[in-house]
Amino acid sequence: MTMLEVQGLEKVYRKGWLDRTPTFRLAADFTIEAPAIVGMMGPNGSGKTTLFELITGSNRPSAGRVTVQGQDIHKVRTDERDRLAIHYHQSYQVRHFRSLVPNLLLRKAASDYPMVHLFDEPQFNTQDGYIGFMLAFFRRLRAEGRLVFLCVHPNERFHLEILQEICEQFIFVHKGTVTELPDYPTLLAHPPARAYLGGLVERAPSSE
Repeated sequence: MTMLEVQGLEKVYRKGWLDRTPTFRLAADFTIEAPAIVGMMGPNGSGKTTLFELITGSNRPSAGRVTVQGQDIHKVRTDERDRLAIHYHQSYQVRHFRSLVPNLLLRKAASDYPMVHLFDEPQFNTQDGYIGFMLAFFRRLRAEGRLVFLCVHPNERFHLEILQEICEQFIFVHKGTVTELPDYPTLLAHPPARAYLGGLVERAPSSE
């Protein structure tokens, strides 16, 4: 069964109730068939966290839908959505959310343990072996049949080394546009990603 389907997903923020002028628009449409470790990056304000919130059902889309192993996550009980997809922000605290729709009107999750794990700018410590511990954790989740997203804001060379070592595919988010990239060399060749990474690209290790 397909791990994650993001179908015609759109989130539009507007100035207000009376002035409906759009101030930001995120659009995404992609499918991930099998367990994997996916690297995600993009400039601040590009929509990365919004995309994570839409995938976990903690933010309501303006259009489209998200299905995790066949279940529309926005139609699952709010107290069980983290059994399908879970969002860890920075120091691994779990994001919580509310819904105006009573749980009695929503479906039960078909899983008892999260199938999609989204790590939003995790903090890596280079001093105590913590990176190795976390990479082993990500690989274990993948080996257990989970889908792992690793969102990193690279400002050091070792951040790119981590992405190159562990990620099988990539997503780049730029001004609300979500682009799938099949591997690390393609990421580095993607003009918006290359501009975003700047001098880190020249100092990054070879992909060979």
